[in-house]
Amino acid sequence: MAQQHNGFFNWLNHHLFTCPFKAQFGFDCPGCGLQRSGMALLQGDFIESFRLYPPTILMVFLGFYTIFHLKFDFKFGALIIKSTFIAIAVIVVINYIYKIYNHQLIS
Repeated sequence: MAQQHNGFFNWLNHHLFTCPFKAQFGFDCPGCGLQRSGMALLQGDFIESFRLYPPTILMVFLGFYTIFHLKFDFKFGALIIKSTFIAIAVIVVINYIYKIYNHQLIS
């Protein structure tokens, strides 16, 4: 059974979308790493998922939480969704600044 999963993930890893921003401009966009991070998360590797794209786990949480909030209408659900969305946006910006600085793309 594990061999079947490895085959599927291997196939999926070889069929990820190419980033049009990176193809056009030659450097990462703010979302680069999300697909690989998602693949690592699907395989249960939380640390690698975080290393590849830090907001992925929060994005998955937000998706599931939003679905449950729509179904059960939690008392502070909207506030939690908004706060999580803002946290994700901040993490994306910080991660992108880190990537730019780390890759020396700014003079």
